[in-house]
Amino acid sequence: MRRGKLLSHLLIFSVLVLSLLALSVTGRPFVLLLSKDDLKDNPSSSDDSPGDSSDWDEFGDSQTQSEDDLDPGSWRPILDPTSSNSSSSSSSSEEAIYFDGIRSMISAASAGDPRLMEEAASEIEASAGRGFPHAQSALGFLHGMGCMRDQSTAKAFLYHHFAAEGGNMQSKMALAYTYFRQEMYEKAVKLYAELAESAVASFLISKDPPVIEPIRIHAGAEENKEALRKSRGEEDEDFQITEYQARKGNAAAMYKIGIYYYFGLRGVRRDHTKALSWFLKAVEKGEPRSMELLGEIYARGAGVERNYTKALEWLTLASKQQHFSAYNGMGYLYVKGYGVDKKNFTKAKEYFEKAAENDEPGGHYNLGVLYLKGIGVKKDVKTACRHFITAANAGQPKAFYQLAKMFQTGIALKKNLQMATALYKLVAERGPWSSLSRWALESYLKGDVGRAFLLYSRLAELGYEVAQSNAAWILDKYGERSMCMGESGFCTDAERHQRAHSLWWQASEQGNEHAALLIGDAYYYGRGTERDYERAAEAYNHAHMQSNAQATFNLGYMHEHGQGLPFDLHLAKRYYDRALEYDPAAKLPVSLALTSLWIRKNYADSFLVDLIDSLPQVYPRVGAWVEDVVMDEGNATILTLMVCLLTVLYLRERQRRHAVAPPLQPNDAPN
Repeated sequence: MRRGKLLSHLLIFSVLVLSLLALSVTGRPFVLLLSKDDLKDNPSSSDDSPGDSSDWDEFGDSQTQSEDDLDPGSWRPILDPTSSNSSSSSSSSEEAIYFDGIRSMISAASAGDPRLMEEAASEIEASAGRGFPHAQSALGFLHGMGCMRDQSTAKAFLYHHFAAEGGNMQSKMALAYTYFRQEMYEKAVKLYAELAESAVASFLISKDPPVIEPIRIHAGAEENKEALRKSRGEEDEDFQITEYQARKGNAAAMYKIGIYYYFGLRGVRRDHTKALSWFLKAVEKGEPRSMELLGEIYARGAGVERNYTKALEWLTLASKQQHFSAYNGMGYLYVKGYGVDKKNFTKAKEYFEKAAENDEPGGHYNLGVLYLKGIGVKKDVKTACRHFITAANAGQPKAFYQLAKMFQTGIALKKNLQMATALYKLVAERGPWSSLSRWALESYLKGDVGRAFLLYSRLAELGYEVAQSNAAWILDKYGERSMCMGESGFCTDAERHQRAHSLWWQASEQGNEHAALLIGDAYYYGRGTERDYERAAEAYNHAHMQSNAQATFNLGYMHEHGQGLPFDLHLAKRYYDRALEYDPAAKLPVSLALTSLWIRKNYADSFLVDLIDSLPQVYPRVGAWVEDVVMDEGNATILTLMVCLLTVLYLRERQRRHAVAPPLQPNDAPN
């Protein structure tokens, strides 16, 4: 909380009362709303012939590729020594040099060692110079960040271009995001389509995990302690209690632990073997929900030898227990002809319909595929589109992928590359490269801020809004302790401010209203940049358009004082009222602001207005007293109410005196 700043603003009745307004820093749910303008008038089979081509995904395959295969050149072997792909003796000498450079870079970030970071950068640069694509990707990252190399977006782009040509998927993400920011959708959509396809290849067969977003390590200006507590994996007290209950024979706890290991939830490392073990134990104790997951595990061969017959048996048992999502897995097996006598599209459709009738998004997605491809039904792209939209609005990532294809190719939906790019981006960000967020979070939880900042910075370059926000917050919160490396050693104050400003700005472009708010603050107060009220107002307006109460309040204040916006008391009141509509918690600051407006309007030339306008200059001299004496929340509120009361009493007394007629003088007496 900006405690000292708060009281000065309480004293002047209206100002940017940041700590009194709730901050909305969580991601907004993505809801796809299409109008008639998006739909083709009369889509026909002939118009939609591209849907029959083999490059359109149907139901994928159970033999999903590993993360290492889908994300070559990943830093995973360094971050996770148990990774199947490591810089072993079987690797090429160039790859070994590359991994040595990455290992040194990560170690340097952890230790805060500029000398080691320079050695790492030189090693990576030497490998990149010999044309190794993954080293070119890392060098592009260093130039983009300005870490031990000159900060140059042009050089970063060039190295990422070469790396992408060589097959580095993370450089493709960086390039796609660059094109996306520049609204070059024709180029962005091609890259994001390829990345989304790789992401889909890493998804599960029939049951998708809950949508897991990277953890936001801050809530406004404070650390997000509750979210961090729930992300400590096996070290979390709640996990340990649940595990203890499971070991004591609690079936529900067994299922819950199995879910954690299967999907990798709450910071727990994904472990299919452990998940299988806990699900089997839970079923023995009569826990029916584990049956469906066992069917999925046997179909995938995750932690056990693949066995489609067993998969069908478990899924059938789950469906008899009214677990309707199990019908999706059963339908999948009949579509592919796995574990059954032969393919049976009619039966598959029946199972998908049962799932959809019970509001299972996977059922809607699978029906959409049937109608899109004409599998066992008459091809109907309009019906397919309807099912995909229903599934997408329930968070089904594969449905986003299919809708993106429709927008890209103009099948069923009118061609819209901007929408296609946005949808592909949502899917692509769930690809295997997103695992960097897990290592970043683990590093932060262990107190390794330098390593966390480096990994979040890498993700930020790939276009992840939460990573941009987290990296910027670390810079602001930890300052020199962030281990930020600049062009020639530790970051200077100017380099840190510039980097944080850039990260916040990128996050704000992607809908982070808190980021836009901080950009406005930076311009308003001249923090790390020149004071510029007009640009501050522009940033606040960006957050206001997302219904942010705090930014809306700030715009009212700027109108009230004519700072960067026209002096307009009517508009100021409108913004103050709107701030209260957005957030009822803003009642106190809005009430004070309206009091200030009333004084300014009715007593424009009084000493009270001069006092209000002069208090910001007086504040620095009383800041220490404020911090030490009255900044307890209750004291601040009481003080505010006392000031309001005294002001109202003074003004009423002044009004009363003006309203009373003067006493008669002797010569005014009637005759």
